[in-house]
This record gives sequence, C-alpha cells and structure tokens, in this order.
Amino acid sequence: MRNRVAFSSLILVAFVSSAALASAQTADEIIEKHLAAMGGREAMSKLTSRRVTGTITVGTPNGDLTGPIEIDSKAPNKARAYFELDLSSLGAGKLTVERKFDGTKGWTLDSMQGESEITGSQLETMKAAMFPSPLLNYKAIGMKVELMPSQPLNGKNALVLKLTPKSGPPVTLMLDPGTYLPMRTSVVVNVPELGGDTEQATELSDYRTVDGVKEAFTFTIISPAQTSVVKLVKVEHNVALADSLFIK
Repeated sequence: MRNRVAFSSLILVAFVSSAALASAQTADEIIEKHLAAMGGREAMSKLTSRRVTGTITVGTPNGDLTGPIEIDSKAPNKARAYFELDLSSLGAGKLTVERKFDGTKGWTLDSMQGESEITGSQLETMKAAMFPSPLLNYKAIGMKVELMPSQPLNGKNALVLKLTPKSGPPVTLMLDPGTYLPMRTSVVVNVPELGGDTEQATELSDYRTVDGVKEAFTFTIISPAQTSVVKLVKVEHNVALADSLFIK
C-alpha cells in the first residue's frame, strides 16, 4: 500500500560521441528538429486540450494490478489524471485515485487515503509542464535549455537536453538520435512517502500520428516504489474540457 501511495504522488508529474554532437548541433537546432518530428510548430500550436484513455498496469510483489486510466490536459498547464485499481487480490476493494492541477494548486483525491494537497517540487513541476510542450516557447516562459552529453538508452546514444524552468526542479529529456522523438523523461521530486527526493522516469514508445501530431501510446513509469505501464487506446485533441474539471 505504501508503494501505491507513492505512485499516486508521481502519476502526473506524470503525462532528452557527446563532444562531436555538441559541436555539430546546438540545443536550439535539436529543439527545432524535435518539434518538426512531433508534427511541426503549426500543428502543435493548434492544440488547446487533450484527453487520453487507456489502461494502467501497476507492478506489486503480489502481482500486477490493472485498471482504466484517463488523463486530461488543457492549455496552458492544467492537468488531471484518474485511474482505478482492483485491490481484491491484496485483501482490499476498489481503489480510485484522481490527481488535479488547476494551473496554480493541485490535489490528490484518494478513495483510501483521503484528500491531500500537492506541494513542493511536485507542484512546481506541474506548473512548468506547459501544454502541449514547453519547448514551443521555452525562452518566453523563462526556461533554460542545455545540451548535455549523450547517454546510451535502449541500444542508442540518446540526445540529452536539460530543461530548467524558472521555478522547480530540472527535467532531463532524452531524444531518439534518428527520429528526435522523446525516448525518456526524468525528474527528481520530493515524495514524503518515500522519504525525500525521488527520481521518476517515464519511457515513451509506440508513437502514432493523431491530428498530424505524434503521440506516444505507451508510457513506462519507473520509480523506486514500482514500475507501471500505461497503454493508451484513444487520444483526442481539442476536446471541450471545463475548468471545473481541474479543481478540487
């Protein structure tokens, strides 16, 4: 149960030869290639909201737990995630967890643990997660981007960008060197349930084109608490999402 609580604290925080690369490409050049690979600035700039639905599978010592998940995003940075898990194999009932962020404040609504407000580095990370991408205008929002040494990932030398917002912890973005699509993101946030600063990594795969924009349909969320896999079945853009959906 401790691991499950830790996972719910991370879910929204949850939905980049180095010397030769640094001399051959600048961070700005890589960003432009990345945005083009995602569908281009024009197509991405038309997105005002997104709703994705699918399933989430959470690994536990007693076996995998699976249930439905729904994630909503609305410009500039509102976010909501809702999922259910059947805990009957653990001697409990159905768990529902909803994470909401209205652009300023965030909350976790847990059917077993009750309500709690999101604070600290988790909250700052949510504030910096601009939809559909902070890289569209990162300079205007005060974000610093640095090109870091490449790192091996899944048999490739991934391009690595360090994204540091005006406030909050930096995010490491690893891009496929051939396609410039995101392979992995990671951020260190403070999770009291796990005793302090904790790295959460998300690996992205199974890219498909929706409304001219590339969307990852599989997310593998890795933290010290557990590993979980989200598989999407549907992605909708520019759906009507009321602001009330993102408040407590």
